[in-house]
Amino acid sequence: MSTSVLAAIVSLQCLAAAPAAKFERDTIKTSRGDLEITFIAHGTLMFRFDGMVVHVDPVGSYADYSRLPKADVILVTHEHGDHLDPAAIEKITTQDTALVLTAVCARKLGRGLVMKNGDIKTVKGLKIEAVPAYNVVHLRGPGQPFHPKGVGNGYVITFGDKRVYLAGDTEDIPEMTKLTGIDVAFLPMNLPYTMTPEMVAKAARAFMPKIVYPYHYGKTNPAELVDLLKNDRGIEVRIRRMQ
Repeated sequence: MSTSVLAAIVSLQCLAAAPAAKFERDTIKTSRGDLEITFIAHGTLMFRFDGMVVHVDPVGSYADYSRLPKADVILVTHEHGDHLDPAAIEKITTQDTALVLTAVCARKLGRGLVMKNGDIKTVKGLKIEAVPAYNVVHLRGPGQPFHPKGVGNGYVITFGDKRVYLAGDTEDIPEMTKLTGIDVAFLPMNLPYTMTPEMVAKAARAFMPKIVYPYHYGKTNPAELVDLLKNDRGIEVRIRRMQ
C-alpha cells in the first residue's frame, strides 16, 4: 500500500472519529434531577432531562444533526427557515419522536402534533404550553408584521419544578404579563425581527424570570441587556453564544 493511500485512509478515519462541535452547556437543578441545556446557535437549543432529549428549532446550518442525539421531543416555534429545517428534523426523528409544532409547520412537513396559542398538552410526560409569539412594532411592510399574531408559538415547558419559557420570535407582547412562575426564559433580541435590548428588559420585568438568556440576538450586543437589568434584583442575565 502506498504512503499516499495510507495517509488518505488515516485522514478519513480521523475525520470519522472527530468529535461533534463543542457547544456551551448549563445545568439547572430541578425536583426530578438535572436539566442540561445545550446552546447550539441562534434560536436552536437542546435539553436533556430525566433520560429524554428535547430539541428546539433544529437547523442543520448550526449543527451536524447526524451526530447529535435522537429526539424524544422536537419543538418548532414557526415556519421560517432559521427555525424549521425538515432535513435536520429527519436526522433526529425516530418512530417514537413526538414532533410539536404550529399548523403552518405541520402543513409544510405533513405531520406533527399541532399546538395553537393557548393549548396545553402533556407530551412524553412533559407539560407544554403554547403561548403567543408575534410582532406589533416591527413590520415587513404596511400592515405586515414579520411574525403575525396567531401563527407562531412560544412554549413553556415544565421540567420537574422548573418552568422554562422559549419565547420564539416575538416582541414584548401583552401576553407576557400573564406568564407566572418562570424560572428560565429565552428571549429573542435582534432587529428588525424581534426585540431591542430595551424591549427584552421590559419583558423580563413584566414576568420576572429568575434567569434570562438572550438568544437569537444576531449582531445585537447582549451586554446592553446586562446593563439594563443590572439593578433588577431577582433576574440573572446569562450570556451564551446564541447569535
